[in-house]
Amino acid sequence: MNQDNCFLLGYIVRTHGMAGNLVFFLDVDDPSDYEDLETVFVELKGELVPYFIEDLNLQKQSNAIVTFEDVDTIEKAQALVGASLYLPIDHLQSLDDDQFYYHEIKGYQVSDQELGALGVVEEVYSLNGQDLINMKYKGAEVLIPTANDIVLKADKSQKILFVNLPEGLLDVYLDTESENIADDAD
Repeated sequence: MNQDNCFLLGYIVRTHGMAGNLVFFLDVDDPSDYEDLETVFVELKGELVPYFIEDLNLQKQSNAIVTFEDVDTIEKAQALVGASLYLPIDHLQSLDDDQFYYHEIKGYQVSDQELGALGVVEEVYSLNGQDLINMKYKGAEVLIPTANDIVLKADKSQKILFVNLPEGLLDVYLDTESENIADDAD
């Protein structure tokens, strides 16, 4: 199993108790979709290693207390803290035709309602509760918030992501000449 055919489920954030239990942060919309997990892949030194789940107890928000088979000491559990958790892509829930998972839109053409084709999705970042789509536009890196009023829909058959960018968003990334002039004046 490798990361190309998996999706990021979340992270191991800390140990819980002294018997080897772990706390997962599940970076998904609905953690209850994953409460019956039997196996998860843990990224260790760049490799995905399968771990079998004995018990998974969902907590408030997106946390779960988890017991792995063969992880029965605090030392074994501590060695896993900070690791990323993955599942095969076929574990994802089905979405409506115009909805998408972030890993699906890499390589999609970004098309704005007013400006038309802009660039290609290079990556999607999840940063402190704000997800951002990264694309190149006229040689500049542009980050687009994934808010529903900005990212409208995806056409999977044509690989197009339709957006309605806020006025001035592209200018923020392209306005380097005026910054350079201001820097030279100082």
